[in-house]
Amino acid sequence: MKIARYEMDGQVHYGELAGESLKRLTGDWFGSLRPTGAVDPLDRARLLLPLQPTRIFGAGLNYVSHIEEMNLKRPPVPLLFMKPPTAAVGPGEPIVYPRDATDVHFEGELAAIIGKRVRRATEANALDALFGYTCANDVSERAVQRVEMSLGHLLIGKSYDSFCPLGPVIATGLDPTNLLLETRVNGKVRQSVRTSDLLFSVAQLIAYLSHAITLLPGDVILTGTPSGVGPIVVGDVIDVTVEGVGVLSNSVVAEAPR
Repeated sequence: MKIARYEMDGQVHYGELAGESLKRLTGDWFGSLRPTGAVDPLDRARLLLPLQPTRIFGAGLNYVSHIEEMNLKRPPVPLLFMKPPTAAVGPGEPIVYPRDATDVHFEGELAAIIGKRVRRATEANALDALFGYTCANDVSERAVQRVEMSLGHLLIGKSYDSFCPLGPVIATGLDPTNLLLETRVNGKVRQSVRTSDLLFSVAQLIAYLSHAITLLPGDVILTGTPSGVGPIVVGDVIDVTVEGVGVLSNSVVAEAPR
């Protein structure tokens, strides 16, 4: 299934995307969703942020191609950071270029959505905790990030409002081990890789996180970005595509003056 959260005639609904229609759903978002019988045309709906994230975890240096591009050693354990839920925006919403920023980059990623409470998952059963997958853009302010990382921490460079676009839908039932991930900036392909290039798989990330942290429904895990990351400027349009999910498209706008 491809599950969307959308606005229609001033009301917010959940629906299964089926061609050019949305089959309206009801029930528990992370439990039993069932059709209501109502069908809405996709061209009249506005797709929204597919979920309100509980927490957002990110993995750095997690594609072999990206590690080699940067001439770095492979980390022995996942390199993790967090982004606040306030960074999340949906498809079609703008990425706001902060007025004090100087070097903002895109990072196309596969995002895994936790669907059930889990602690101490193993690699063998970790995927049982997943609800589904979506596209993500781990937008980063590199000038801030470099200063933070030189001091041994990382927060603000990843955490500006609008720095975590997600969407357009949550796809269930995918095999995350060999999906095609592509990122385009103004229509030009900048990243293209299969998730088989991940250093730590989705299952390994869940197992590693959950050995210490109880993961909750609505938690989002950004699984890392491949080679090809680069700067964006006001006016750019960034499209992140994940095989089996769809295309997440966001434009870059300037932050309003004080």
